[in-house]
Amino acid sequence: MQYQKRLYLYLLLLIVAIAAMILLWKVMKGSPENLLSPRDYDEIIASGELNVVTDYNSIGLYVSGDTLQGFQREMLLALEKGWGIKINLFLENGLEENMEGLRRGRYDLIARNIPVNVQLKDSLAFTIPLTLNKLVLVQRKPEYNDSIGPIRQHLDLAKQTIHVSGDSPAILRLNNLSHEIGDTIFIVKDYTYETEQLVMMVAAGDIDFTVCDEKMAMYLSKLLPEIDIETDISFTQLESWALRKESPVLLDSLNSWLYRFKATTAFKQIYEKYY
Repeated sequence: MQYQKRLYLYLLLLIVAIAAMILLWKVMKGSPENLLSPRDYDEIIASGELNVVTDYNSIGLYVSGDTLQGFQREMLLALEKGWGIKINLFLENGLEENMEGLRRGRYDLIARNIPVNVQLKDSLAFTIPLTLNKLVLVQRKPEYNDSIGPIRQHLDLAKQTIHVSGDSPAILRLNNLSHEIGDTIFIVKDYTYETEQLVMMVAAGDIDFTVCDEKMAMYLSKLLPEIDIETDISFTQLESWALRKESPVLLDSLNSWLYRFKATTAFKQIYEKYY
C-alpha cells in the first residue's frame, strides 16, 4: 500500500511537471524579447503592454483542462481590462530568476504572493498587500509516521532537517528561527522541486519536513490526508506583488488600482474562489 502511494505521488509529480511545461509553452508563445531598459508607467502605457512574470502552482496559476486558472491569472485579467493594455505573461518559478528578470528589464512586475520582509525590501518595491499569510511546518500525521507525534514546539526543531525550494523566502525565517532557539536547523535547499512537490514528498515519506505558506498548505491537505500543517513557523505576513524601485509611478498606479479593485465584489469573488 505504501509503495502504491509513493508511485501515485511520483506520477502526480510527473503530471505536474508536464503540465508546467505545457503552460510554459502557452504563456511564452509570442512573448516579446528581453527589454534592456527598465520602464515606468508612462512607457508601459505608451507601448500598450505590461510584461509580468508569475510562478506555477495550484492557487496562483495552473492549467485546468485547456485553460489557465488561478488567483494571479484572474487578478491580471482584471488589471488588463482596467488599464486597457495587453499583459504579456511569463512563467518562471524561481524567485531569484524573477528578480533577475526584473533587474534586467525583461519584466515590469512580479505577480506572485511574495512575503514582504526586510531583506527583500532592500532590492524591491512592493505594492499594497494582496493577501495575509503565514508559514507552517509540513510533516506527517502519527498514523502515517510510525506513530511518531508531530513537532509542536520550535525548540524541537533543533538538529532537524527541513527541505525547502532553493530560493524560498522561508529560508530567511528558518535561519532566524535557528538563532531564536539557539541551535542548528539543517536546511536543505532543493533546486529541483518546488514547494508543492516537496509537500508531496513529505506525504510519501521521502522527506520528513518542509515549510509551506498556510493557504497553499490548507489546499494541499485536502488532497494529501497524510500531512500535518498545524505548527506555525512564522507570524502572519503581508504578501504583495513586487517591481523595481526605479518604477515609482508604476508602483503608485498599481497601488491606486489595487485599492479600488480590492473594494469590489469582483475581487471578493476571486479571493473566495481560491482562498
